[in-house]
Amino acid sequence: MPQAPHDGLKAEFLGWQCRIRQIAFRDYGGQPLAAMRPRVSLRSGEVLLSAMTVLLVPVASAESTAFFRFQVQKTPDPNAVREAGIKYLAGGFFQDPGLFSDEMTAIFSAGSRDAERILAAGRVTLDFDQFSQSFRMFCRTRVLAASAVAREASLWQARIFNRGIANDALVLGFKPDWKSAQAGQQPA
Repeated sequence: MPQAPHDGLKAEFLGWQCRIRQIAFRDYGGQPLAAMRPRVSLRSGEVLLSAMTVLLVPVASAESTAFFRFQVQKTPDPNAVREAGIKYLAGGFFQDPGLFSDEMTAIFSAGSRDAERILAAGRVTLDFDQFSQSFRMFCRTRVLAASAVAREASLWQARIFNRGIANDALVLGFKPDWKSAQAGQQPA
């Protein structure tokens, strides 16, 4: 079966995101790079957030979620937790882009006005840009249910860097409309 053009763009984007994350964890100690923090705006162009950190979640996330949960719960030392998490994420975690869901997640505190605005919009535009590459995509937004596997995966992955994330945190999902997504390259 021939691949639809938007399937190629989806694969290109996930590959780019995995490469960016490998660089972040291998060379920058896990500090989110610009491409991991898209601008969030309405279709009208109104900017809701100038940058929002998004996570990639494996489709089969049980193993990584168990690892992150164990690291956070085994020691009260945030530096030890962070180091173990960075080592794990810098290893083979982002090697195969095909293992990741294209629904990105972002974490907000309960009652966040930013989260409320994003959800009220129903659809937002995410603009990613770094290393002469850019992607623009319209995304459907939703709150992940408390029982959602992707919610747990997101919370425990984020707690590697901020163990204070509360259990009632909102985890929003951003599902791209690949038919309308765009990619671009700027001269280096």
